[in-house]
Amino acid sequence: MKQFFKMVFASTFGVFIAFMLMSFLGIIFLVGMLVNLGSESKAAYTPRADESVFKLSLEGVMYEEVTDSPLSLILGGENTLSLKDILASIQNAKDQSAVKGIYLDMGLLSTGTSNVDVIRRALIDFKESGKFIVAYADNYSQAGYYLASVADEVYLNPLGALLLTGFSSYTMFYKGILEKIGIEMMVFKVGKYKGAVEPFIADQLSDENREQITVYQSGIWNNIVNGIAKSRRIPVSDVNHFADEGMFLTDPLQASECGLIDALKYRSEVEELIMEKVGQKGNSLKTIGLSKMKRAKKFVREYRNKIAVIYAEGEIAAVPSPYTSDFTITEKLADELRKLKEDEQVKAVVLRINSPGGSAYVSDQIWKQVVELKKSKPVIVSMGNVAASGGYYISCGASKIVAEANTLTGSIGIFGIFPNASGLFEKLALTTDVVKTNEYADLGDVSRPMTPDEMALFQGYVERGYDVFLTRCAEGRNMSKEEIDSIGQGRIWTGAQACELGLVDELGGIDHAIELAAEIANIVNYTIINVSTSKDFIKEFLEKQLDNTKESIVRDLLGDEYEYYRTLQQVKSTYGIQARIPYDLKPL
Repeated sequence: MKQFFKMVFASTFGVFIAFMLMSFLGIIFLVGMLVNLGSESKAAYTPRADESVFKLSLEGVMYEEVTDSPLSLILGGENTLSLKDILASIQNAKDQSAVKGIYLDMGLLSTGTSNVDVIRRALIDFKESGKFIVAYADNYSQAGYYLASVADEVYLNPLGALLLTGFSSYTMFYKGILEKIGIEMMVFKVGKYKGAVEPFIADQLSDENREQITVYQSGIWNNIVNGIAKSRRIPVSDVNHFADEGMFLTDPLQASECGLIDALKYRSEVEELIMEKVGQKGNSLKTIGLSKMKRAKKFVREYRNKIAVIYAEGEIAAVPSPYTSDFTITEKLADELRKLKEDEQVKAVVLRINSPGGSAYVSDQIWKQVVELKKSKPVIVSMGNVAASGGYYISCGASKIVAEANTLTGSIGIFGIFPNASGLFEKLALTTDVVKTNEYADLGDVSRPMTPDEMALFQGYVERGYDVFLTRCAEGRNMSKEEIDSIGQGRIWTGAQACELGLVDELGGIDHAIELAAEIANIVNYTIINVSTSKDFIKEFLEKQLDNTKESIVRDLLGDEYEYYRTLQQVKSTYGIQARIPYDLKPL
């Protein structure tokens, strides 16, 4: 028996050692693969003679910047697009003599109107070089069609749809469900247009909020309609007629008769047409994709002078939350700005902001570093889809602000939300008792409503926060606090409106912001460097997978009740003093 146990132990130990050895070799193999993939994804690429067409497939969620992750290439995941990569690819396609045109393959694209405007301008610039653009879609989303309308030829599947519908704004109100579970949200705010708090205290939009949504929504829609009409050479009234009559659900031939598309064709027919344009032979169209085209750039000389571009995307918070947004702006941005101040080769900084705001405290920390950086070198803010509330807070101290016409900005206001869960405690038959040394030692106790004195303290705190916000904006924009207050009050403006009001200096994209930075820094020859605030890609990927796993478990356990849980988590993340707008809507 003793010999038997020895044999069992030896066998078990051997299996364990073999397992450990195989795991170690597997890790070495995986790391080697990741290094190889990473190096391949960065290596320069020269298009072959037969790769005369750049196929730009736009389907998925678009962000300002996406960090390449070899792990995601292996394991897959959500289809994400990088605005930076798309713009670079279009420019590279323009510069490469082998590339004769762009095949714009439109899928379901989720992004904001400002991002679409940037890409449209890049495509128009590409066309001006004498090269062609042909667009196709099985179904055009509103964003997809607005983008595709700049093409020389626009085609739609004979059984497809052109979903040009106009805009609608959807707001969910939580007041009723919170009352059912016995929670009252105590709101303290400054700004009659500060609509972010309304879902917690009302069951419909206020007149002021409805007014501001109507104004900026109409402004953006008019810009889109005018852009489509100009590109397609048709009257603006025809575009609106198509949307108003619900033609997007009728025979797709209507889209052709209205001049919105050139013809109904199947994908194979469109690709044969493109093959004829470039003189390709064979059974299928040969193209070069985005992953290669973004690396197909000409030799660029490196200069000592640098212009740094740093991206700030997502809600502003102390720590990321999986229930709010895919990206989060934290104080790490402030750390990176400090580093750029000390870098003597960096002569100017372009801060690209796409944020609805968030934590007032974190916003102030970032604002401080923007102001400090501006003392030594120009800081140009380039606004993306949205740079409002806290997003505008971190912008206002810059040397200059550049926005897109359809950017949502402003929303200069502040609020605080604190829960009173006494009703929930009563439903659950929970009681509490407190022993304290001072009058306000238990301030913020959720088991009871606030006293009038406590409410006055919090309201005063929020009003002082608003006064600080006004001061920051007034100093940064060289305006009086009274002027800022008159266009503040939490009101949202489009970039075009903000430019007229003095909240923005110029209209344009990130390319214009870079040119402005070089002009103010008085440099002609420079190299653009991109500064990332993201973590190591392996750590970031593993953390995201862990969050996804946790969320999946909760979703499985709660079933249909999961959405209520998610809503409560979003409510929880909004506790405290905030400078943000409700930017959960995707108008395109």
